[in-house]
Amino acid sequence: MSRFDLVIFDYDGVIADSELLNNQAMAEVLTGIGLPTSLEQSLALYMGRRWLDCRPDIEAALGRPCPETTLDDWTRLCHSRAATQLTAVRGAADFMASLSQPRCIASSSPPDWIELGLETMGIAVADAGPIYSGAVHVTRGKPHPDLFLHAARELGADPARTLVIEDSTPGVQAGVAAGMTVAGLLAGGHIRDGHAERLAAAGAHHIVPDYAAIRAVMERPH
Repeated sequence: MSRFDLVIFDYDGVIADSELLNNQAMAEVLTGIGLPTSLEQSLALYMGRRWLDCRPDIEAALGRPCPETTLDDWTRLCHSRAATQLTAVRGAADFMASLSQPRCIASSSPPDWIELGLETMGIAVADAGPIYSGAVHVTRGKPHPDLFLHAARELGADPARTLVIEDSTPGVQAGVAAGMTVAGLLAGGHIRDGHAERLAAAGAHHIVPDYAAIRAVMERPH
């Protein structure tokens, strides 16, 4: 019997290999409003966080408020590129479909982006489970534990028997703060040198290269 009663998936970089898409679009939009930003800078500064939490940092660097259209412009760019650029993280779909225990998505992204991605990638919502979004379901986003704790409460799971699969430092910090076991996944196209060390420093209990390694974690005794 598995030691986990619930598996929580982050979305971007864990189910969808979308971190490069998202952050390239972010870099272009921020550069367009007068804040020159590279892909690497966007990955380092904004990956895994809600727009609501990124915006104050962007405005501080910009020295003025963002144009009101900034979020819409970023969203539109991501959505327009999803049809041709969005792919699933290798092994994610089969892994989700094979689980015997409840599972869900708990992401900083809004539900419409997640639903669009699942449809584009051909992943059944039933396999992914309920969607919980830091943009709508909680007041505080990652790295706070609120979203993961909300998901566990909704699904009646003990945080101590919950596995979180994350790819970002804020996400790992949130899972650890929630008292859950956190696997830091290195399977997305955005993974750079030093990423494993950053996830470990954030408190990830396991650093895993792929979904086969997550399966091994789940089958491992305490």
